Amino acid sequence: MPELLGPVEVRALAKELDVRPTKKLGQNFVHDTNTVRRIVTASGVTADDVVLEVGPGLGSLTLALLPACKAVVAVEIDPVLAARLPVTAAEFAPDVASRLTVVGADAMRVTADEIGVAPTALVANLPYNVSVPIVLHLLAELPSLRTGLVMVQSEVADRMAAGPGSRVYGVPSVKLAWYADARRAGPVPRSVFWPVPNVDSALVAFTRREPPSSVSREALFSLVDAAFAQRRKTLRAALAGWAGSADRAGQLLTAAGVDPSLRGEQLGIAEFARIAEVAAA
Repeated sequence: MPELLGPVEVRALAKELDVRPTKKLGQNFVHDTNTVRRIVTASGVTADDVVLEVGPGLGSLTLALLPACKAVVAVEIDPVLAARLPVTAAEFAPDVASRLTVVGADAMRVTADEIGVAPTALVANLPYNVSVPIVLHLLAELPSLRTGLVMVQSEVADRMAAGPGSRVYGVPSVKLAWYADARRAGPVPRSVFWPVPNVDSALVAFTRREPPSSVSREALFSLVDAAFAQRRKTLRAALAGWAGSADRAGQLLTAAGVDPSLRGEQLGIAEFARIAEVAAA
């Protein structure tokens, strides 16, 4: 088993690299070995998986992932951290260091060609300020991704896993549901990070499934954005701009079997798909 990064090693690496975690990049480094082991176990990755890790930072989670899977592709936007990660893997996990590939790129824009392989699982401590856009981009760009376990801000985890009718159900909930079934997979204490963040964290697990409709993703996402742009309005009113008029919105909703007096937060992905299908017909 590789040696993992504890508080002493994390601070020593940061000092060596003159790295000061930045709020702009959403950096908080995990320095608790039990937490990274727990994440790897909860992810369910096997020896056959190619794992995509986003924002590996100093390598705490990377070192725990390497012996558990076939390969790890780590996408890191910070060139200093990206250059150091293979060295850290060779130092702490020499037997499995060859399984690591580092891609210096922005995870919000990284392409399948840049990644170069077909990852099967996403396991990551995501930058909190862009966690949802990253997950949605990767699911769209990488059809090979079948499962995921990501650490995000606790409130974001609630939104990602929420179902219709929930107070926090919204655009992230519906768009993620287009791709996958998602659930909260447990809290993560603040004390496992350096520096200690001023927000709570949680794990979200997801399993990809087939989209609920053959309608285009772009058409459905445009509908969802319109439905939640004015949450307090009925769908008939909220979708007036999207449909061309409130009357037209009401006609489309009725044809889709959806009560025009409902609000967007009351509809699941299947209902949104029906509305988009009617509009596209």
